[in-house]
Amino acid sequence: MIPAPFEYARAGSVDEAVQLLGQNDDAKLIAGGHSLLPLMRLRFARPSLLVDIDRLSDLDYITVSDDGVEVGANTRMHALATSEALHAASPLLAYAAAQVGDPQVRHRGTIGGSVAHGDPASDPPTVLLALGASMVVHGPGGERTVSAADFFKGIFETDLGTQDVLTAIRVPRTSAGWSYQKFHRRAIDWAIVGVAALVERSNGSISNATVTLTNMGSMAMHASGVEAALAGASASPETLAAAAEHAPEGTSPPSDTNATAEYRQALSKVLVRRALEEAVSR
Repeated sequence: MIPAPFEYARAGSVDEAVQLLGQNDDAKLIAGGHSLLPLMRLRFARPSLLVDIDRLSDLDYITVSDDGVEVGANTRMHALATSEALHAASPLLAYAAAQVGDPQVRHRGTIGGSVAHGDPASDPPTVLLALGASMVVHGPGGERTVSAADFFKGIFETDLGTQDVLTAIRVPRTSAGWSYQKFHRRAIDWAIVGVAALVERSNGSISNATVTLTNMGSMAMHASGVEAALAGASASPETLAAAAEHAPEGTSPPSDTNATAEYRQALSKVLVRRALEEAVSR
C-alpha cells in the first residue's frame, strides 16, 4: 500500500529534531526506517510529519570504556554485529545485532530505531533488558537516563515523549556467560520466541542468573520464575532443565499466524534450557 500523505523535514541536530517534533503532535522520527515505514505502508501509522535524523553523524558511534559500552542511537546493526571492540566488551549485544533481519536490514536499521519502536518481537529490547542497559533521552527539558526496565511500557509503547529523541544506549560490563536463542521461520522474520540469558557462577553454583524473553508478552520481559529457580542452584543439566520449566510463568504470548500462545509457551521452555546450557558453558 501507499502511505498516507505526510510532510518531511531533515534535522541538523538533536535540538532541532526536538523543536520540529514540537511543531506537530503527529510527528515521528525516522532514521533507517525499517521499523516505521512498514507501518506507514499499511497505514497503521499515519504521521503528518517525518523528522529525519539519519544524517546526524554524532549519533553514530560505539565507545568502549572500563565501565561498559555506549552506543549512539544511529549506529547500524551491521556496525554492532561486526565491531571487534563490542564483541570483546559486550558479546551478547554484538551477537544479537547479527540476528536482526538480513544483511540489507542490518546495513540500514539502527539500534535506536529498534529500541524506540518498542516491538515485543524485536531482539534488541530483550537483550538490553537482560544486560541492564540504560537509554539516554534528549527532550525539551534536557537530557535524562532511563533504565531498560522502565523504558519499555507495552506493545509499541516506550517511555519516550512526543518530543523526545533517543540519543544513546549504555550497557554495563559483565563477565557472565551469555546466550541468545531465537526461533523463527526465516532469517528476515521476527522472533516467534527469543531468550537472552546471563549466568554468573561461584564455587560451582549459580550466583546470579538473568533470563529475558522476546515475544512472550506486550514487551520484553524477565522470566522471573526461571531466575528464582536458579538462585544459588547448581549448574547441572538437570537443574537447568528443571528451571526452564518455569519459563511460561507470568507470560501472555500472542496467538497469530506464526504460532499459538500455547506453542510459544512450550517453545519458551526449550529455548530457555538451550540458552542456559550455552551460557553456563561460556
